[in-house]
Amino acid sequence: MARSWYAFIPGGDPTDIERYWKVTVKHSCLCGNQICAIYAKGLGVNPDIPLSPNMYKYIKNALITGQLQPETPIDSKKYVYLKFI
Repeated sequence: MARSWYAFIPGGDPTDIERYWKVTVKHSCLCGNQICAIYAKGLGVNPDIPLSPNMYKYIKNALITGQLQPETPIDSKKYVYLKFI
């Protein structure tokens, strides 16, 4: 299954796939206090239901630490980016 970038629309639950919309432009996010974008499985406007257990973990850890996820290993592909609001 293909992965795509999905931008988070603020104001709701960051684990609700309805709060994410597929984007085709490169985001400029890195770290912060709010989810900016996730790299998730999906072909449509929203990510596939349900988000994977790893994605749930990455979102939770990102909100706790304020760091993109996964943090380790350092050179791993990042799936969750944040921004400051």
